[in-house]
Amino acid sequence: MKYPLLLLLAQRELRSESRLRDILWENLRVNASFIAGVGSGIGAATSERLAAEGAKVIVGDINIAGAKAVVDRITSAGGVATAVQFDLADEQSTGALIQTCVDKYGGIDGLTNVGADLSPATMSSDLDVLEMSLPILERTMRVNVIGHAFTCREAIKSFLKQGTGGAIVNVSSEAASCGEDTRPAYAASKAAVNALMRQISLRWGKEGIRCNCVAPGITMSATAEEQMPPEFKKQWLDMTTMKRFGRPEDLAATIIFLLSDDASWVSGQVWHVNGGSHFHG
Repeated sequence: MKYPLLLLLAQRELRSESRLRDILWENLRVNASFIAGVGSGIGAATSERLAAEGAKVIVGDINIAGAKAVVDRITSAGGVATAVQFDLADEQSTGALIQTCVDKYGGIDGLTNVGADLSPATMSSDLDVLEMSLPILERTMRVNVIGHAFTCREAIKSFLKQGTGGAIVNVSSEAASCGEDTRPAYAASKAAVNALMRQISLRWGKEGIRCNCVAPGITMSATAEEQMPPEFKKQWLDMTTMKRFGRPEDLAATIIFLLSDDASWVSGQVWHVNGGSHFHG
């Protein structure tokens, strides 16, 4: 491994006997939802799993207290991690985060984007196209799509400068493909994340840069369980063939695989981790 850098630096082999690439882990907006979380959820599970596998982890988040809580758990377990505050919706902040990683560790080998504005104020107003306000649509796209594009752009610049390739995993959602009668802005933003991933994969694959998405089904983090209405839980559980909700660790395992050299021939794909709630050809 050339760069002992940035945030998730693999220093030993994974149990699969393939060496994990250095990873920049960004858990960007930690609001009430089942697909983002620092203190709990997919972001925390992935960060902690990576650290347990021997990686050095930089947790970037707008909520520095939440990021520090994850870091505290990692370091208490003997891992190495650093918390960095930044805002996914701000171009300068995002660029500064990537540059900080390069300056501190000498380069960047991987990027994981987990970011969406899932605040109650935004989600409660994202109900129907007829009722959608321009500020809600703009805010959703700014964070969920443009923010991902910013981080991917800066990571790709570093990959190309280093000449070593790299891996990107963006967290999408089943909402991008399954169809819902609500959350039109959110669903459209996640579909855009999938399209962005395919463009990156096609354009930069010859330079050894891989890009994939993970689309979670209902993942029951502590935050999601608190926020989700009982009737919504029952509806989704009835649709899930495996008869349980997803766990953050289910997504973390998939993300880690896609970042590792075991997935060196996997690019341009959306991985649906949903317990069989939806099937995709």
